[in-house]
Amino acid sequence: MSFCLVVQPIHPCGLERLRTAGIPAHVASSADMETISGEIRGASAVITRNAGLNRTAIEAAVDLLVIGVHGIGVDPIDVAYATEIGIPLVYTPLANTQSVAEHAMALMLALARDIVNGDSAVRQVNTDFRYTAHFSELSEKTIGIVGFGRIGQRTAQIAKDAFAMRVVVYGRERDTTLITQLGMENSERLEDLLVESDVVSLHLPLNAQTRYIIAADQLRCMKPSAILINTARGGLINEVELCAALDKGEIAGAALDVVEQEPLSAEHCLTRAANVILSPHTGGSTEEALARTADQVTAQVIDVLTGRKPPHLVNPEVWNRRRQPASIS
Repeated sequence: MSFCLVVQPIHPCGLERLRTAGIPAHVASSADMETISGEIRGASAVITRNAGLNRTAIEAAVDLLVIGVHGIGVDPIDVAYATEIGIPLVYTPLANTQSVAEHAMALMLALARDIVNGDSAVRQVNTDFRYTAHFSELSEKTIGIVGFGRIGQRTAQIAKDAFAMRVVVYGRERDTTLITQLGMENSERLEDLLVESDVVSLHLPLNAQTRYIIAADQLRCMKPSAILINTARGGLINEVELCAALDKGEIAGAALDVVEQEPLSAEHCLTRAANVILSPHTGGSTEEALARTADQVTAQVIDVLTGRKPPHLVNPEVWNRRRQPASIS
């Protein structure tokens, strides 16, 4: 019997939805692609998270009819090859918007109020910390939103409504009319946004145009008092150049929920920087978001397996020529 291989754990409600639809769910024993290539044989569907799915694994899945992406990012998946051989990819662009936006705000607050170092000071009975550390409010500061998709929009709205922040937006696919309607400002150049912003928050997909969109030149544009937030994709930032900028005091701090290579090496320069907060890619990992994401991705996997066009296709051009069970040898 065909089954759905679940590369990394998902919320139990998603597994239950698959079982109710008569699709056995097999959770992989490991998320590395060598293991997946062995365990994916016979699967008609696969659901993956940030482990992705490479060409070798897809080639091994001779019965595969659909790839489900638990989340938004598809960069760890060989989308081009899957599309070439007629495999639809579904994803969940709506499920984690609120959770990631809240996480971005939490990281801003943690940096502005030096929460992590404050916690360490209490544990070490450092009674001078409150007199020597620097704290600031977010209220009425300028936040630069780089990327104005759903998460960027929600983060901007929270910053504006809850903290009375001035919002400046940059992004290649931004809706300038919407920006104006929301009482925010449009920036035609990234460098102009960086110069003005007290907080810069990244909300872009990772592709050839956005890789290292924040590097040494961009960091030098920022205020020495500014902080950088990334809850999107690690490859947006040149991390070595970020470490150098932090060490030289070119910016005040950074908070990263994502890094270029996950997990982060213990020897990486980011782990040694006192003015960096690191979280382990948990922006979309609230109970609520995980349940929504699992529910939405499994519903769409079932859609494809039962011949219904799902609402969120990464590669919609493949639908009318998608791989069919009868065509598989």
